[in-house]
Amino acid sequence: MLPNCYKLNNETIYSMIFFNFLDKHNIGYALGGGGARGFAHLGALKALEERNLEPDIIAGTSAGALAGVLYADGFAPDEICDMFKDTKFKQFVELTFPTSGIFRPTGLHNFLKKNLRAKTFGQLQLPFIAVATDWEKASTVNFSKGNKLIESVVASCCVPLIFSPIEIDGQHYVDGGIFKNLPASTIRDKCNIIFGVNVSTIMPSEEKNNLKYIAERTFNMMSISNTLPDKKLCDVLIEVEGIEKYWMFDLSHIDSIFEAGYNSTVEKLKERKATSTVIRSKRFKLLNFKNPI
Repeated sequence: MLPNCYKLNNETIYSMIFFNFLDKHNIGYALGGGGARGFAHLGALKALEERNLEPDIIAGTSAGALAGVLYADGFAPDEICDMFKDTKFKQFVELTFPTSGIFRPTGLHNFLKKNLRAKTFGQLQLPFIAVATDWEKASTVNFSKGNKLIESVVASCCVPLIFSPIEIDGQHYVDGGIFKNLPASTIRDKCNIIFGVNVSTIMPSEEKNNLKYIAERTFNMMSISNTLPDKKLCDVLIEVEGIEKYWMFDLSHIDSIFEAGYNSTVEKLKERKATSTVIRSKRFKLLNFKNPI
């Protein structure tokens, strides 16, 4: 038994819970990797936006980092889609001698340099975390500060074997989906409610033996398996359906993938648990008067 001086009464406990709540962001988005299926994130963002469920913080892996950084920079989902219209995979890469990867993501770096208004994490309109993998240490790394914004997002998108690792401050980084394809745990202790969007579904098997297909399918299976713990951490998990037929680097079905993300989100938000969470988030928003970070 604790002495009376160490006992906490109910009022003290409730105060501790309340101030812990106030110290967190209200809504966080965890946007998973999935290559071109990541355009479904934009449909999901639009559906959530229409219901006034804007995020206070975003964590993104790979395609989720790409969608997330543009959204955190203030672009609307439809605007982001338009940026990619009439583009092809080859515009985002540079063929290289295949020692560490078939391509360099030079075009993606140039694309972000041209379109991002923010040049540092601090200039974004929302707190944003890009999840990558430290190639040497074999560990997940979260980039959220400093002036390496573009490099961090590109690193998060670098699928091993397909792309060469990205060097940042002397360290080499690759796709965050190796260990953390759905980054819910990255922001679980930073926000009250997490909306997770999973766009990584199993690819259809085909009789192909080229390096690109084998690398893509291997990475796909690996990234799907590591999402399971993070799925459990989401208050609302949006599993985008109907996109498994689209390949990782297929940029010719942007509208269809966007629509799948939108429709899956609309349907998910009709579920009782999701509806309850939405109501709770709106109550939190009324209570939460802390200044944004």
